[in-house]
Amino acid sequence: MRARLLAFAAAGAATLLAGAAPALATAPAGFAPQHATHQQHARPAVGGNFNQDGGNWSGWVSTGSGFSDVSASWTEPAVTCNSSNDLYAPWVGIDGYGSQSVEQTGVATDCSSGSPNYQAWYEMYPDAPVYYDDPVDAGDNFTASVHRSGTDYTLTITDNTQGWTEHVTKSYNGENSSAEFILESPTGAYPNFGTVHFTGASVDGATYTGQDGVALDASNGGGFEDHTGAVSNGSFDVSYVKE
Repeated sequence: MRARLLAFAAAGAATLLAGAAPALATAPAGFAPQHATHQQHARPAVGGNFNQDGGNWSGWVSTGSGFSDVSASWTEPAVTCNSSNDLYAPWVGIDGYGSQSVEQTGVATDCSSGSPNYQAWYEMYPDAPVYYDDPVDAGDNFTASVHRSGTDYTLTITDNTQGWTEHVTKSYNGENSSAEFILESPTGAYPNFGTVHFTGASVDGATYTGQDGVALDASNGGGFEDHTGAVSNGSFDVSYVKE
């Protein structure tokens, strides 16, 4: 396998599926609910063009209840690593904004080797992330979705460029109180990703417009790290500002 992976908790190794990639014990936590990702530092004041402070999250969250389907596409950008601590992932999911679980799938970019490595994954937090051993390159276009039927969640991610699809169905009693299109950094350190352009964003089968939504910008002790733009016909940008 060509990519060096981050691992998140010692217990995570036991959750990896047969054939999934092993993880390295180099990072403290996995992709997690929004309130659990905040770093312990002074928060920047929201002002100017910035949105709600999302801690380690940026992107759009649809709030409400009973969510059953979320999907979107994006092209994975080439990144410039600022440090070996840089780690981030675009993903789509249900729950995590004010709830204790997240059902999510996306693509992680890991700079722990000094160069960016890209890998698709899914997670049913609080279980550890499970990584797929499919090829991923910068410039690949992805479509990801989470579909719920009762307490069963089907998480699907497709590399439209390289022609592979992975999906898994898991049972969980989630709150289904939010649906998201997110960039997240578990380490609180973003590489310079330029812009991630989400397209085809939909919630429960309808094109997402931002209604009943919250826009988030990630931050650290030095201020905001990126900025989420307005939604137009299911499309929006998240743009890097600084690390």
